[in-house]
Amino acid sequence: MSQNNQTMHEQNMQSVATRQRVVKVLVQVMLYAFLIIMALIVLFPFYWMLNSSLKTLDEYRQSVPTFWPHKVMWGNYANAFTTANLGRLFLNTLYVGVVSTILSLVITVLSAFAFARLEFKGKNALFAALLATMMIPGELFTITNYSTVTTLGWINTYTVLIVPFLVSVFYIYLLRQNFLQIPNELYLAAKVDGTSDIKYLWKVMIPLALPTLISITILKMMGAWNSYIWPRLVANDEAHRLITNGLRNAFTTTTGDVNYPVQMAAVAMVSAPLFLVVVFLRK
Repeated sequence: MSQNNQTMHEQNMQSVATRQRVVKVLVQVMLYAFLIIMALIVLFPFYWMLNSSLKTLDEYRQSVPTFWPHKVMWGNYANAFTTANLGRLFLNTLYVGVVSTILSLVITVLSAFAFARLEFKGKNALFAALLATMMIPGELFTITNYSTVTTLGWINTYTVLIVPFLVSVFYIYLLRQNFLQIPNELYLAAKVDGTSDIKYLWKVMIPLALPTLISITILKMMGAWNSYIWPRLVANDEAHRLITNGLRNAFTTTTGDVNYPVQMAAVAMVSAPLFLVVVFLRK
């Protein structure tokens, strides 16, 4: 009798284990199905951009869209590069992005170090005031900033694209919090050994906070690459025009028509650097 009970118990345990495995597999299948569906939803606009960039204008205007071009027009990319003068736009945007990122990193690192390690009167009150400015929408500063740069004679210069956005309270806050995680005993020991603040910052804090600095660099470069309203307002001449503004009317003909496939080709080329950044620096 006890042997039968033991057999039934083992069968019940096997049945429970089998049900658990089945449920686990079903959950995994549903999870991956959800992820695949969401990935397709996210990737579909990029696919449609590439699909449209390879079509002729007549095919693009068809009432029934095609999911793959009947005739692949690789020439749209060469046409887009020359029509929009993308070489010049890339150089302008890259120059503004690199210079503004380097200067912004210098200001962010020094400010975050001061708020994290140095002791001076009013430090906490000043930092609280800086954080309070994050609640003010940036659009509210547009008119006053425009008036200021006009008075300084910076309109249609690289300076007006770089200087007004060098300081980011969010970046300072982010890096300060990272610096605070570094034990203060390291700083005190370095001061006992006679190490200067700049040397300690360069040799100890920056290497330990390198992942955060890389993240700030990526965010700053992406912000410069995607900037639209301010460059269009203050530097819209051909010599200083950035990518986002250069693509606006470059493909509009004298009759008002827009060559959308060529425009999509230009958008694809402009999006490629950011896509590569996400792929190779996502960690």
